[in-house]
This record gives sequence, structure tokens and C-alpha cells, in this order.
Amino acid sequence: MVCSEIISLLQEQSPENFACDWDNVGLLVGDFEQEVRKVYIALDATEETIAEAVAEGADLLLTHHPMIFRGLKKVNTQDFTGRRVVKLIRNNISYYAMHTNFDVKGMAGLAAERLGLAECKVLDVTCKTQESEEGIGRVGRLVEEMTLESCIGLVKRSFAVDTVKVFGDLQKNVRTLAVSPGSGKSVISCALRAGADVLVTGDIDHHEGIDAADQGMAIIDAGHYGVEKLFIPYMARYLAERAKGVEVVGQPVKQPFCYI
Repeated sequence: MVCSEIISLLQEQSPENFACDWDNVGLLVGDFEQEVRKVYIALDATEETIAEAVAEGADLLLTHHPMIFRGLKKVNTQDFTGRRVVKLIRNNISYYAMHTNFDVKGMAGLAAERLGLAECKVLDVTCKTQESEEGIGRVGRLVEEMTLESCIGLVKRSFAVDTVKVFGDLQKNVRTLAVSPGSGKSVISCALRAGADVLVTGDIDHHEGIDAADQGMAIIDAGHYGVEKLFIPYMARYLAERAKGVEVVGQPVKQPFCYI
């Protein structure tokens, strides 16, 4: 398959026009007509990830987070981002990112499914179609009421994470849960308005966490990578089923930091 055919499949899953205005999604490096025999999938296009894609002999690198957010005035090896672009081009690897468009059509729904939420609604509506409202995050009801402590166990099992950061009373009962994979500071007010007892997300700072708890909503911070890593196996399955004749390889799970 050529790159443009792969892109058509990716657009069926998460159309680029669902991305937020500030985002940068789509084919960021490469040739639409390049022949693609192998795709390497990761969360971030780090130097290590690109080296792995080269070692795998990939023709296309697919990530969730875009490597390029702002305009580049120069592309050379003196610049951190430029070095990665140059390495991709030298190794004839095209590079595609699906970020907030996948958050809207993909990530939030998958996270809600893993948590077993019922009666789900969009947490933060960012766009509307003739058929539905779409947006960031989901809010719904847990199968049964449980303590925040029990909910923590559910989150750990659902996203295969060993540690979480929690704001709130562990013995508080929770039933309505909001989930926003990635960085969830911006949806705290949405979750409060939706009547969520607990918000599951990542990248929550001290002040946001204690303020949310003071307003009656607990927060379980399972990490930006911790929740969003589900992108890799999901997209690997998605492409393997649809891109016939193309080999698909997902990056092994590797937490980008450690607690000491």
C-alpha cells in the first residue's frame, strides 16, 4: 500500500478535522506516494523511537503525540527537532501523527470501555456533526458504587499501571466517573459541572488536585503515558486488520520516567 492509502484508513478512524485548532496532526514528514510495507507505532517520536523504527525497517512511523508543534524555520542537525526530521528523511521513513483527533474519536471511548462505564456522554464537546456531539473525555456511571480506594484498584487494573497519584478521601463513595486520557487539567471544570465523583486523567498539579478535592471531586492521576499507552495496541490491531500486506509493529510498553 502507498502512504496515502494508509492515511485514508487512519482518517476513517479519526478524521483530521476533529483535531483541536492548536494541534498539528497528519503527515508531518514524508511522501504521500511512498510504498509502505511496515508501520511502527509509538506514543512519542523520540530519538529512541525513531532509532527503533529504523532498526525495524519501517516505512511509516505512526505516533499519538506530534513531534512538530510549531513552525520550523530551519531543518538541520543543530536543532533537536531538526535532527529527528533529518533522520526520518535519511532513512526514508514517513511520519504521521494522530493526536487530539484520536482523543476525540478513539482514546476517550476506549478508556471508558476499559473502566466499564455505562450511560457515557462526552465530557468536553469540541465539535458537532449532524449525527452526534464529539469531544474530549467521557463521563458515565460505574457498574456499582464503590469507595475511592476500590476505584483506584479498578483504574490500576484497567490501565495496567502500578502507581497512581490520588487527591481525595479514600473512603469516599464514588459512582459517577469522568475520564480524560492525557493531560486533564483543562477538563476539571467540565467534570465538576457533569457531577463527577472522581476524574481519572494525568498531569495533575498540586493546586488543581487539592482544589478539585475541596469542591467534592476526587482525582486519580494515572499518568499521561499510563492512560494513553492504549493507543499503541489499539492502532496496531486496527491497521493489521485493514492494511492487508502491511506489517504492523507496536513499540513495547516503556514508562518514560521512574519513581525513586
